Amino acid sequence: MVFDFSEFSASYFARRPFFVPKVNSGILDALEGLPFLHSLESLLDRWPGSVQVHLPDLRDEASSLETDAERALSFYAQGMGLLFNDAHVLSPLLQGWLQSIRQEIGLSALTYGRNLIYATPDGQGTATHFDQNINFVLQLRGIKRWTIAPNTQLKNPMTRHTLGLPVDPEMLTYLEAPMPTQMPPGAESFELRPGSLLYVPRGCWHSTEAEGDALALNFTFTAPTWIDLVTAALRGRLISSSDWRDTADLSEEKFDGLLQDLIQDLPSWRARDILAVTEVSGDQ
Repeated sequence: MVFDFSEFSASYFARRPFFVPKVNSGILDALEGLPFLHSLESLLDRWPGSVQVHLPDLRDEASSLETDAERALSFYAQGMGLLFNDAHVLSPLLQGWLQSIRQEIGLSALTYGRNLIYATPDGQGTATHFDQNINFVLQLRGIKRWTIAPNTQLKNPMTRHTLGLPVDPEMLTYLEAPMPTQMPPGAESFELRPGSLLYVPRGCWHSTEAEGDALALNFTFTAPTWIDLVTAALRGRLISSSDWRDTADLSEEKFDGLLQDLIQDLPSWRARDILAVTEVSGDQ
């Protein structure tokens, strides 16, 4: 396990950041056994796919381009941050840690868990934004300062949002207050050094800045919401009916009849039946 869940759980359920100045040496020793994490150069030498470059106009993935590992270093030398997606495919160790963290937290088997590696040049970082996923950041090299603030504009976002950019149409339907123009009040600061771990709750505003060249390993979990589980169950239930599979001809009378059948069926639904399907199928 990457961290002690008994210490972490209070912060997790309260949706507060959780900071460990330095994780245990066994974890760091295990990571030292992964050559691609030794430095940015070693990572680029072994990286098999594309690299995301965060452009200087926004310093955020909302303004980025894809390049190959060979060219990525030249962008980095110009002060642009790099993002390496799905790094767990390079390591069974990381894949195992992702699985154990997901299970310890109690996330659905349908959760998309992955490792991201951020390479950030000195003085650079990410613009203020929030994510729809759960993040754990393990600092590998250099220093990175994080600023994290509670999100009072909305709870449980379904998509990410960067300060100053247009709000997506669906998010507008559940936005509770106007978006801020700067980092909201109540922010906390955390300085991550090699071996430091930071949990960033889903939906919290945050920004970063590196001191010296920094390399960080993220454990990121995009978990299904109750909406996702019930809509998956609903589709699975309705697909067995030839009437529901019929082409929608926009007949209100026919549609009302189908909805009435569904209303009569819903009282028999039980959470255990839905979870028995989603969790078993997700672990296969």
